[in-house]
Amino acid sequence: MPRHPSLFLCVASRAVRRRACATIVRNLLALSRVLPVANASVVYRPQRSGISPRRAELSVDAIRVLVVDDDQDVSLLVKTVLERRAGCVVDLAPDGLVAVEKVAEIRPDVVITDIEMPGLNGLELLAELRRKVPAVPVVVMTAHVSVEYAVSALRAQADEFLTKPLDNARLVEVVRNLAEEGRRRREEGRRKEIVLAVGAHPDDVEIGVGGVLAAHAAAGDEITILTLSRGARGGDANSRQNESLAAAELIGARLFLKDLVDTEISGGGSTVRLIEEVVEQIQPTIVYTHSAHDRHQDHRAVSEATIAATRRVGTVACYQSPSATIDFRPTRFVRIDGYIDQKLRLLECFGSQTASRDYLEPDFVTAPARYWSRFGGGSAVEPLEVVRETAEFIGAHELTRKEG
Repeated sequence: MPRHPSLFLCVASRAVRRRACATIVRNLLALSRVLPVANASVVYRPQRSGISPRRAELSVDAIRVLVVDDDQDVSLLVKTVLERRAGCVVDLAPDGLVAVEKVAEIRPDVVITDIEMPGLNGLELLAELRRKVPAVPVVVMTAHVSVEYAVSALRAQADEFLTKPLDNARLVEVVRNLAEEGRRRREEGRRKEIVLAVGAHPDDVEIGVGGVLAAHAAAGDEITILTLSRGARGGDANSRQNESLAAAELIGARLFLKDLVDTEISGGGSTVRLIEEVVEQIQPTIVYTHSAHDRHQDHRAVSEATIAATRRVGTVACYQSPSATIDFRPTRFVRIDGYIDQKLRLLECFGSQTASRDYLEPDFVTAPARYWSRFGGGSAVEPLEVVRETAEFIGAHELTRKEG
């Protein structure tokens, strides 16, 4: 027994999760959902299109609330009640002007605002939010108990009106109900994205955008992973194939696994045509691929081929690999605070690589995510170089922010 129980639990937990990945692989093979095709590639189709059988594990249910009040004592009280009683993630803004910026940044499930504040008051903030983000529920609170205030708030399309001092139980009830209603509104109004993530080798995609893909899965988007080689130079090809299948199963993704020669992938015509075939079949709205700023020749080739093959796709972005050079220059920072654990679970599926690839160790995965959060906020971020952009990168509850 190790001296440190926490260390023992961590090791045990990782071992359990690896066994779970192995079980998924066995189930996949037993169900014969691995379909060989003519060019020696492998195609895996999830049982439920676009929805993971493990969706519940990957969803993030914590309600995000923005509290707007120039009275710090009130703000902290509301924050404490919601965090302790409802498990909410609560952000604070001292006035309406700051709140407008915060809403664009964090995309809260619910906004709670006082009425009388300097600068932009609560009713003016409400009008601004109705113009910019009409689906976000807004609760107006005030110490002035009068019909006039209530009518003013409701005319400005507030979803609820609360009076100070707040009834804690009522506050929690209102926030929970409105958060559910707000998510339903956004879900109804949001177009489902069709996501294609392209990598040269097994685990490339999961390293680069594993958190982003988990967010897409939680939002109900349709995910396809295209891996162009089975990574024979980096390990046993059959093992790496099965690991790719296990990872795809975790997020309910469809997997195309081609058999190009590892370390000899071309960025030219033949590779472009392979990618074009998949693009034609699934019609993606968003594509993620390698950055051209990379030391690995396969990564550079796949980047070049993907950008050519997806020239008619509206949104294309390049992710960072461990072999990326200092010329990697991200222009989009996607918060994955709620998905970093899911990303680690995805990477644990690649057991054949973890013993020899230190960049798959949890600390090596979380450290860059923490570093990039300096630019995107939160505690974990995946950076992207945007080639072109017409669609949202991830689901409704997550942050995306442009540099500069």
